[in-house]
Amino acid sequence: MPSYPSRALAALTAATALAAIALQLPLAATAPGRPPDTAAWWWLAGYFTILTNGAVALLMGATALGVRLSARLQGGLVLSILMVGLVYHALLARLWAPEGLAWWTDQALHTATPLLTLAWWLTFGDRRVTIRDLPSWLIWPALYAVYALVRGALTSFWPYPFLDADTLGWPQVALNVAGMVLAFAALGLCLIALARASLR
Repeated sequence: MPSYPSRALAALTAATALAAIALQLPLAATAPGRPPDTAAWWWLAGYFTILTNGAVALLMGATALGVRLSARLQGGLVLSILMVGLVYHALLARLWAPEGLAWWTDQALHTATPLLTLAWWLTFGDRRVTIRDLPSWLIWPALYAVYALVRGALTSFWPYPFLDADTLGWPQVALNVAGMVLAFAALGLCLIALARASLR
């Protein structure tokens, strides 16, 4: 069973992700960009950020209860939530300026949860990961891309500007998705190198 400090930090990480999602629901209900005929929860379920924070809440919550996750699963979770933070701060943060509760929720989703997950992994996680784990880590972002594009084609809801096929056209979106997968792979390689360095 994971140690008490490991479980405590996992519980804090899960609670942060869960609280951020819970706070986002009432904010989404009044968000000007939400289509009026779309339920807030279904609108939020279109975002990689929300779905990945949900995965953090679920898996870190399981860890807090004593469940041991495989090294591969831990690494994939860290990779995905770190990409949430990196893409947001590099590309998306400048597109809007949240205030008050929206700002705090935004920071919890895109900053606190990624940093807490990384801190848990570096301190308590099973970092025995190798290049053989990388292909499995790319499954989640690839599945999300398919889901977001199919959903967008059916509803014209595009959760991120770089996936907006109505504006950019499908060839450009295909290039953007390929670039996204390559970015995940590059960050995954960095995580593997970091894991190896931390185990020496």
